Amino acid sequence: MSKVSVLVVDDASFIRDLVKNCLRNYFPGIRIEDAVNGRKALALLSREAFDLVLCDWEMPEMSGLELLSWCREQDHLKTLPFIMVTSRGDKENVIQAIQAGVSDFVSKPFTNEQLLSKVKKAFTKAGLLDAVMASAPTRLNSAFGNDSLNALTGGKAQVVTPAAAPAPAPRPAQALTSRGQGQLRLPSGTQTCVIKALSLKEALLVVRRGEVLPQVLDSAVLDLEQGESAEVARLNGYLHAIVAYEPKPDSAWLQLTFRFVDQDAEKMNYLSRLIAHGTTQKHFVPGA
Repeated sequence: MSKVSVLVVDDASFIRDLVKNCLRNYFPGIRIEDAVNGRKALALLSREAFDLVLCDWEMPEMSGLELLSWCREQDHLKTLPFIMVTSRGDKENVIQAIQAGVSDFVSKPFTNEQLLSKVKKAFTKAGLLDAVMASAPTRLNSAFGNDSLNALTGGKAQVVTPAAAPAPAPRPAQALTSRGQGQLRLPSGTQTCVIKALSLKEALLVVRRGEVLPQVLDSAVLDLEQGESAEVARLNGYLHAIVAYEPKPDSAWLQLTFRFVDQDAEKMNYLSRLIAHGTTQKHFVPGA
């Protein structure tokens, strides 16, 4: 059995479970510990040895970047493989993490295949791949599912189709009214969304139906922009429910319930201001 150990750090329990289940499906003998923020992770790293860290960036008490900087200041952790699992993909953030000594990035939302690719790359560089692959299963279908539901259930759950639940009354596309617009990043791609309602727990979104339908429990990132300062919040979450926006099987629009999983106080404060303001004011600019 492999003695290779991994530390998963994220303030969202849904993301931690997603990562742990993906790794355990592919590497059954691997040892995995988790922490809810950088400070808890620091305590674990101070008393236990790990072969790889998979860490979120934005967390309460201590961020992933702060944890990374601390690791590189410790003699025994200077070369520890450290992969940032984050929705921060801006050039300036990437440069900042590289300067701090990050080993690699996994962008949220991610597929199981994308995550495993980066983990295997890190193990290869560290000379650990043979050890962890010795316990890998011969069939890898469940580990390579493109949706978060497969990672959590081993591919045994049924997919809920958009037409399976009651839908609101139809409206023509040009009649859609909203509190604002944003950008929804899913494992299958990125698309503009209309924000129909917003609370501290979830957002009700409307998106145009594409060739690939989103799946219940897909992990996702909702990018919101507000005001003249173009302040952007990257909110991590998952799709809790999907229905057709029009009561017909060929509905051109889908209504998504997006549940937030972040526990970061700064993001919650941003959401509170956004809700109080009542609108995002202007169209989200992709890549801003």
